[in-house]
Amino acid sequence: MTLDKSLKVAGGAIKTRNVMTRVERLKRLTELERWKEGDPVLGIPKTRVMKVALKKKKKVKGPEEDDKKKKK
Repeated sequence: MTLDKSLKVAGGAIKTRNVMTRVERLKRLTELERWKEGDPVLGIPKTRVMKVALKKKKKVKGPEEDDKKKKK
């Protein structure tokens, strides 16, 4: 069944993934030195997926905004 156009969210397909593919897991494990070339690919240990939290940027006050506040 398809989803109606009006119900779709613009950025709905873009979200954090909580599962890594085998290739991504092997790459991460080699960086951590927990897996090396020649080790069996099946039965590899679990890897933690780090979630990135972005901080909100603060607005930079310009000289014009400072002058407006001083006049009041």
